[in-house]
Amino acid sequence: MATNPSIQEQLNPRLSYRKKLGSVVYFLLLAAVLVGIVSLIVLLARILFEGIPWLSWHFISDYPSRFPERAGLKSALFGTLWIMGLVAAFTIPIGVGAAVYLEEYSPKNWFSNIIEVNISNLAGVPSIVYGLLGLALFVQWMAIGRTVLAGALTLTLLVLPIIILASREAIRGVPDAYRQAGYALGADQWQVVRRIVLPSALPGILTGTILALSRAIGEAAPVIAISALVYLTFVPTDPLDRFTVLPIQIYTWVSRPQDEFRGLAAAGIIVLLVILLSMNAIAIYLRNKYQQRSRE
Repeated sequence: MATNPSIQEQLNPRLSYRKKLGSVVYFLLLAAVLVGIVSLIVLLARILFEGIPWLSWHFISDYPSRFPERAGLKSALFGTLWIMGLVAAFTIPIGVGAAVYLEEYSPKNWFSNIIEVNISNLAGVPSIVYGLLGLALFVQWMAIGRTVLAGALTLTLLVLPIIILASREAIRGVPDAYRQAGYALGADQWQVVRRIVLPSALPGILTGTILALSRAIGEAAPVIAISALVYLTFVPTDPLDRFTVLPIQIYTWVSRPQDEFRGLAAAGIIVLLVILLSMNAIAIYLRNKYQQRSRE
């Protein structure tokens, strides 16, 4: 039987005040969420309004130009695809492998604690610092030059801590009973990790990969430090070729004085969003697929 409200207020004199305070906090938090959502909708609407008239096959298939009516983003588009392909190829096996080692194999001592603290700190380092590190390490010391490979390695350093942290959380979330059941059936540690832990943690690992690659594809500061080329009249065909990417091209168009370049920048943002959403859609599909398989 429900308690009489008057009796509740007598037992807890501050109950009415707490309910009012809770309602105020609820509406404040709701307003904060709505401000972000409305701002995003307005921004996307403006980008679509300004960019759609400039979208055409000519815009996709032509190279950048100083004349708005002849400008395209072919070189930046292919440079972005090259960079993201190499970043994914580098970060996923290294990041997941590091997470598996730290969670399943690494002894819990002062050395592993130092590694964990440094990985957490590296995830919050500003991106321009990684750009300067890539410039000094890959471009100058390793003499790779301002190439696709140097840019991919720099962005790999940028997003690798994110993938490691997300993968560790996913692996840590696998119930220990799964591991013990595998050992009880006679499996060794690697068989347990490969056939039980990783398949169960794969949805969380893919989620972290989505977030990491989404950050990498929109970063301009590290790539500017590696390759400041804008008006590129060829597409990369080799990891050792020069390159440019969509964020640099968009930034360059925005900084131009002609109003037409604003429309080109908006169209470039639309293309970048399409690539980003396509990557996320593929990763989400794979995540849901393996999530359903792990439940069966």
